[in-house]
Amino acid sequence: MRTTSRGLIAALALTPLLSGCFAPGDSDANAGAGSDGRLRVALAVPPVQALSPYSNDATVLSKLSVAEGLTALDKNGTAKPALAKSWKQHGDTTWTFELRKAEFQDGTELTAQAVVNAIDHAGAAKPKPRVLSDVSLTAKADDADTVTLTTKTPDPVLPLRLASPALAILSAKAYGKDGAVSPVGTGTGPFEITRLSGKTKAALDRFDGYWGGKAKAPGIDVSWIADGTARANALRGGETDIAEWIPTAQAKLLDKKTRHEVPSVRTDSLILNTGSGLFTDAGLRAAAREAVDGSALVDSVFGGYAHPAQGLFGPAVPWASGKRVEVTGRTEAASVAEVKTGTKGRTLRLAAYTNRAEIPEAATVLQQQLEKAGFTVKQDVREYTQMEGDLLAGKYDALVFSRVTLLDTGDAVDYLASDFTSDGVYNIAGLKNAAVDKAIRAAAAERDTAGRQQKIMRAEAEILRTDAVVPLVHEQAVQGIAADVEGVILDPRERSLIDLDTHLK
Repeated sequence: MRTTSRGLIAALALTPLLSGCFAPGDSDANAGAGSDGRLRVALAVPPVQALSPYSNDATVLSKLSVAEGLTALDKNGTAKPALAKSWKQHGDTTWTFELRKAEFQDGTELTAQAVVNAIDHAGAAKPKPRVLSDVSLTAKADDADTVTLTTKTPDPVLPLRLASPALAILSAKAYGKDGAVSPVGTGTGPFEITRLSGKTKAALDRFDGYWGGKAKAPGIDVSWIADGTARANALRGGETDIAEWIPTAQAKLLDKKTRHEVPSVRTDSLILNTGSGLFTDAGLRAAAREAVDGSALVDSVFGGYAHPAQGLFGPAVPWASGKRVEVTGRTEAASVAEVKTGTKGRTLRLAAYTNRAEIPEAATVLQQQLEKAGFTVKQDVREYTQMEGDLLAGKYDALVFSRVTLLDTGDAVDYLASDFTSDGVYNIAGLKNAAVDKAIRAAAAERDTAGRQQKIMRAEAEILRTDAVVPLVHEQAVQGIAADVEGVILDPRERSLIDLDTHLK
């Protein structure tokens, strides 16, 4: 992501690596740990596309330190060198990147042509990765160690964008003729995927050829456990060393030494489908917005591990609150009688997914609130990977959605562009609004940090004015970590988890 956006999320400093201050022997300690030192990790969301970087699986590659981009994010959200050791901007649309000496896990060398190959495949992917939803990127090899990247329009935050897991640089072997991309044995990170068993397990071994040094752990054994209670039980029972996304109902049941609370940039919202169905009617959208009360979820569903929503961006994005723009000009909400008349014979199809235990619970509360407003509601609750295609195809009227707003690039503009512009690749709301598009474009073009932040908040107001999204709560993440594990990264952006220093005592 971009060097010119240094201050954009500077206050979002990651919690430091966990220090080795825990004593083994607690009830939640990793009693079943083997003597080989391999880390056992329970992740929440099973792979959608065999860990392709162009899907939601991309964050697994960064969480487990499998693959890298040209840049990375430091703890303040500023772009730092990764596979590129330095870069320079030439004019508004051209940048050059000098590569470091590194090799892929299949033994081939990192070269400028390998970078061009990776960038070209990302740009040609269908659907396009969210991180490229608002930019067109061209790569050219100047020599073996120098790459020039050019954008059609100015992109002041390009170095930040390049830190996205979706733009990881993989070896030529990764890219199949059918468009499939496999990170198995093709990354540059300190851990190499050696086996991927469908959507349930993966094995990673330490990659001793890593340019940054030797990882302290010899490997990682991954299990995908969609049920949050089962993940918590696996930690308590000594069956895993790290369990992500502990449900709030389970958090207080963990030993304090294994429960780690993390300020999160995750916002939970009710997304309304403006493209088809009931909520093409702005008055019905307004009625839904007035009906739901996210503050009712804070204690009843999230056990206090959340804050009532302030907008799309919560307290973990501290610059947002002082720049928030008043939302005016909203459509008047339909009355209960008008809702019943306008929806007569039609059922509101409300989607929720099971990967986060709180989402189905929140959906039940929201159903009750919406029914009081005159809607007839039917829930569809499944694992996220089973419903993503239908969500993007507009087959639901509403979705209870938990979104890490700074996940893709660390810059809010990219989140807004992918989720709310007319051609956004993750536009579940089906929103097509000229004022929203214009506001997001204006934010994207702004180079000044303070000015960019202000334009982001203007874009937020334009989006909220449409009632395509109703923010509910800002979450606080809970990670479960056995007492004999050191060096886990507690990341508000949920992109990092294990690195060189993560290991069993």
